Amino acid sequence: MPSPIEFIRPLMLLLSVLQGCIAFASTGAERTPAALITAEEAADTLAALKPPKRERPVVAVLALNEGSETTDYLVPFGVLKRSGLVDVFALAIRPGSVTLMPSLTILPDATTAEFDQRFPEGADYVIVPAMHVANDPAILQWIDAQAARGATMVGVCAGAQVLANAGVLRDRRATTHWYRVAEMRKTDPSIRYVADRRYVADRGVVTTTGVSASLPVSLAIVAAIGGRERADALARELGVSDWGAAHDSSEFRLNAGVIASYAANYLEFWRHETVGIPVSDGVDELALALTSNAYEATHLARVKTLANTSQTVVMRHGLRLVPDETIDAARVRLELAPPSALASGYVLDRALSDITVRYGARTARIVRLELEYPEANAAALALVP
Repeated sequence: MPSPIEFIRPLMLLLSVLQGCIAFASTGAERTPAALITAEEAADTLAALKPPKRERPVVAVLALNEGSETTDYLVPFGVLKRSGLVDVFALAIRPGSVTLMPSLTILPDATTAEFDQRFPEGADYVIVPAMHVANDPAILQWIDAQAARGATMVGVCAGAQVLANAGVLRDRRATTHWYRVAEMRKTDPSIRYVADRRYVADRGVVTTTGVSASLPVSLAIVAAIGGRERADALARELGVSDWGAAHDSSEFRLNAGVIASYAANYLEFWRHETVGIPVSDGVDELALALTSNAYEATHLARVKTLANTSQTVVMRHGLRLVPDETIDAARVRLELAPPSALASGYVLDRALSDITVRYGARTARIVRLELEYPEANAAALALVP
């Protein structure tokens, strides 16, 4: 028999969705679609992403221990590590593990205090993911200090809300996840929201749309450091066909059909299941992040990582993952194939295809909406009415 909390939590989440629908609709009249991206704008954006200090830049990927967005955190870390052009450090504001949202637990490279001791002059780039608490005082203070030292701040998805709370978006052009636009503008009315861009750069601060923009913005940083050819080559390795800033914001909004799909998935608890993802040393953090995030976004699946050991697993680029369960002890209804490092950019399409088959096209549409993944990229949803 399900516990009362299993009924209460879906209702609270549904209320949140409805509130977001109302808030976002209220900003629609103010939305001014941006013009098509010209060659000049593209060049200006890359120029704004140039490393501000070092020839070989230092990148700090910041986390709140109690909850930071999985893909926002792991994808920039993995892409920039793979580029070989920068020194990347996965940080947490406090000692201990980091609980990623909606799944995965990692052990960071260092705390922000340890990073400060090693790099008193600050980072070149600070990657700020969405966080469970967007106004943690220690986080905001560290962001403010890094901005004052000249670091380029990169708010991925609702990481823009964290930057808004820190005050570094004041009087700047910015974007964020479609669901968080009203919240960001309420926090700082001086922010000038820009539609139809996956990422926007303005005077040392970069912001992006939803979590799927973590790949293109990371490749744009690679291009700013190492040139377009290097970024294009890495994009091909990752299976990313386009890392430009073009985006159709009008694709992403709630309607009655979407809300009904959310409600059904929240309330039909008998369909909920645990999905296991086998992991071992060398697992690709990009593929793992995108796969786990997609399944969790169905609101039907709870993802657990499964390993042959209870010890930490060292992922492809050295970051340590804490498995949820051992394979022998796991009780899961669905076990996926181990994430493949081959063409990580295709992982999301593959996950969407599998989700369409297992949970239906309407649920796959929810996933695309939550991850703000463009229809043109979502080959798996080509037949959705």
